[in-house]
Amino acid sequence: MHDFAALLDSLIYTRSRNAKLKLIGDYLRATPDPDRGWAMAALTGDLDLPGVKPAVIRALIEARVDPVLFRMSRDYVGDTAETVSLLWPTPDARPADAAPLSVGAVVDRLMHLSRADAPAALADMLDRMDAEERFALLKMATGGLRVGVSARLAKQALADAFGLDVDAVEEVWHGLEPPYPTLFAWAEGTGAQPTTANVPVFRPFMLAHPLEDLRVDLADYVAEWKWDGIRVQIVHVPGADGGETRLYSRTGDDVTRAFPDVAGAFSTSGVVDGELMVKGEFQGGALEDGGGAASFNALQQRLGRKVVSAKMLAESPAFVRLYDILFDGTEDLRALPWSERRARLEAFAARLDPERFDLSQVIEAEDFTALEGVRAGARDAAIEGMMLKRRDSPYVAGRRTGLWYKWKRDPLTADCVMMYAQRGNGRRSSWYSDYTFGCWTPEGELLPVGKAYQGITDQEIAQLDRFVRQHTLNRFGPVREVEKSLVLEIAFDSIHESKRHKSGVAMRFPRIARIRTDKPAEEADTLEALRRLVT
Repeated sequence: MHDFAALLDSLIYTRSRNAKLKLIGDYLRATPDPDRGWAMAALTGDLDLPGVKPAVIRALIEARVDPVLFRMSRDYVGDTAETVSLLWPTPDARPADAAPLSVGAVVDRLMHLSRADAPAALADMLDRMDAEERFALLKMATGGLRVGVSARLAKQALADAFGLDVDAVEEVWHGLEPPYPTLFAWAEGTGAQPTTANVPVFRPFMLAHPLEDLRVDLADYVAEWKWDGIRVQIVHVPGADGGETRLYSRTGDDVTRAFPDVAGAFSTSGVVDGELMVKGEFQGGALEDGGGAASFNALQQRLGRKVVSAKMLAESPAFVRLYDILFDGTEDLRALPWSERRARLEAFAARLDPERFDLSQVIEAEDFTALEGVRAGARDAAIEGMMLKRRDSPYVAGRRTGLWYKWKRDPLTADCVMMYAQRGNGRRSSWYSDYTFGCWTPEGELLPVGKAYQGITDQEIAQLDRFVRQHTLNRFGPVREVEKSLVLEIAFDSIHESKRHKSGVAMRFPRIARIRTDKPAEEADTLEALRRLVT
């Protein structure tokens, strides 16, 4: 555990992406199996230790230190694992057999314990460790390391460390189980490349760059609408009992259980890419060719569910608007140009249930100027914007310059007043970096309309942190209420009615566009003005 703890500590304080890749790669090369495999599972979010829950950890620490002290410390630090690792009392005498614990030994022990036995085992391990090791153990046990490492970056580090292609690693990842012995055998040249035969594995998505100020020639590019759902990849492999179908999100998360209606309707061997949405008339209603779908809020009711009720399946039926095709049966089509893949996709879609699958339509326009006019109607149609794709582009993982562009509609903006601030997580845990903001009612009351932590630089976070500390009115644990005097210009994609918020509205993708020190708080926007933007 000592080396893994040192890795996490270094990652937290390392900003450079290349430096993070080297840290992880050095650890993986120097660490034996199965420790490095379990470490990769933790870094990629694939480690599940069901016997250890946050409530168990809180109960253990509150049995050893003053509960009030723990809660006050937790509020100040902003992270339970870090707080417990520092407050945990060192035993007067370590157990006689207190040999250093390995990552593999810790995981093996916790995975095979019942929930009733896990607390005592966890406490015993914590007694054997120093503060850094305790932090690493608790982060592993509860998930969400928050050390500035995405699953993709961890896989990139593994690929770089052993001279592999990261896309090849992604191709086999979902067909493997931690601690990935066959993966590391392949990496070190002692075993064959793992196979994905008869396994519905995830393939990396092709992504797009923002169009920004670029203009493209429609002789070379094709335009499609960019719909507001979640991007999914649907994979079906044949086999006994009809084969198996899985739905993956853009990050590679398996979301099949939340959408059994879609998975059950896809039984044609192949892999397709599309937008998962719920049926309705919110999006696309203003288009001449229709193509309606419900709002993202309607889809959100089904996201993250392990069990979907029959009522929800009936009231919020899901469907997928298809964008692209990766495999037709076992034939890999990714190297083909978009124009050929499109023809194959149209033929493939004709074999699918039209109630669950349709095609993203190509937008007809004479030239880019005409396309700008069509895009201007995106907001009226409640559509996110457009995608521009080179007609000769292959389907390649990640963002490749010049192939695909996303051309979102212009964001809405509102001037709002900061009301509350909360400490961030990870490297932001010492800063007040999450801000709740509001708009004025006719009676002169501020009501919260959103919360944001994105869109500003580290220097601006430091500026806002100073404001929060110097203008605090009340403290509520990690949250501070501040003087209602600072205006933030908030950019957001759309705004919707919401019964969950006192203001009655909720912003979609809010981010801070500017700190308006030039504007008096009383001149910030009203709730009535925001409601006029509801779509």
